[in-house]
Amino acid sequence: MLKFIYKYRDLSLFFLIYTEGAVLRETIVAGRFYPGDPDTLYKEIESYIKGRAGRANQAIEKQDAIATVAPHAGYIYSGSVAGSVYSAINIPDEIILIGPNHTGAGAATSIMTSGQWETPLGNFSVNTELAEKIIATGAPFTEDIRAHLGEHSLEVQLPFIHYFNPEARIVPITVMFKDYNRCRRLGLALAKVIKEYDKKILIAVSSDMNHYEPDELTQKKDHMAIEKILDLDPEGLLKVTSEKNISMCGAIPTAIALVAAIELGATEAELLDYATSGKTSGDFNAVVGYAGLLIK
Repeated sequence: MLKFIYKYRDLSLFFLIYTEGAVLRETIVAGRFYPGDPDTLYKEIESYIKGRAGRANQAIEKQDAIATVAPHAGYIYSGSVAGSVYSAINIPDEIILIGPNHTGAGAATSIMTSGQWETPLGNFSVNTELAEKIIATGAPFTEDIRAHLGEHSLEVQLPFIHYFNPEARIVPITVMFKDYNRCRRLGLALAKVIKEYDKKILIAVSSDMNHYEPDELTQKKDHMAIEKILDLDPEGLLKVTSEKNISMCGAIPTAIALVAAIELGATEAELLDYATSGKTSGDFNAVVGYAGLLIK
């Protein structure tokens, strides 16, 4: 068995493990954003999926979705909102994960095309065939692992996905640019690949909403952005977040998903749950907003 360690020094020595030629992207926020112990993590996730929007133990009719938006903060703050999303949908075996690049490392649009992602509940395989089809569209996607080494936004989604579908495969994508025309190119490229693929694919966006402003102001700002998502208006989403200074870190990933979803026939979006960190922390002076949405 071939096994060695590669240290990427520019990201505080995060590790990649190569085993028999396969890359394992290790967890970086297990034990911080969510429990690192599998049993504890499973029970915590279970506590978030009992009901939707606060309706504990009420049966939920699962829906098919083209795309979803779920938060990526510590589970103590955003787990209930993320749980509302993943409780409400049928999770297929193939998932394109799109999230913001918080670290600044790697290419503007970075895809990890092979290997596995570790979680305490079990590993996810990257769907190499699907990733390569996306790159082959000629849209500005770049095969680049650097963006994924220290980025938490996609990792935080994986335990929820594993709870419902441990056999799912993923294509991890991070983005860091502010250009609607590029969003449109990327979204249309994803839609083309999804149309031609022979299996159901979910686009799962990872995004928090407005950051570190008073609760009342954050809720006002967030609902301006949410309104654009509900209107299936990707260009309007980028316009309102820019003009109103709404620090929604996944606005670009959401716009890409909206473009793709519209091309794939989406006719509506639904807000499943919304909260701010003040609900947990008790500090309403500087909160972060969390929204859970599906696009169908």
